[in-house]
Amino acid sequence: MTSDDAVDAALVGRVRGGDVDAYDELVRRHMQRAHAVAFRLLGNREDAEDLVQDAFIQALDKIDSFDIERPFAPWFFRILTNRGLNMRQSRALRAVSEIPDDTASGGESPELSAEREELRTRLREAVATLPERQQLIVQLFEIDGWTSAEVAAALGISDGTVRWHVHEARRALRAALGPLRRQEQN
Repeated sequence: MTSDDAVDAALVGRVRGGDVDAYDELVRRHMQRAHAVAFRLLGNREDAEDLVQDAFIQALDKIDSFDIERPFAPWFFRILTNRGLNMRQSRALRAVSEIPDDTASGGESPELSAEREELRTRLREAVATLPERQQLIVQLFEIDGWTSAEVAAALGISDGTVRWHVHEARRALRAALGPLRRQEQN
């Protein structure tokens, strides 16, 4: 166990003893990462906030079943991920309107902005063609900067499986985005 795991274990012990402040501290320690995972799962800030709140409530309800000899974070993120996948399947996500493309900007040229937006759109579309689990793994690993071990622990799969999914996703994305590369070279 790492020192962070030991701190979490001590906080869990205090929570089991009825210390509300200890649970507040446990939530603060994992809130930022929980929001990142929830947003990756649901793609919507409001739904992500609901998911995080729901996952922390469920974790508190099940805190007595948590094995204090194991790290808290993977246990919690497994709850969050499972609830998020269920939420995504069981209910329609709220519609969110995007900022219009013609919104004035003090930054880069419209041409460069349009080019980047096209690349983002193509990347999003290519990622959307990946299997659901692979999408989540790639986003956590490549975009959020998680290690393969952290992703594996959070999703309850082996480190090797995470690396395989990343490899396969990269291969699929290279194939899907290859035409863009050839266009730039011409």
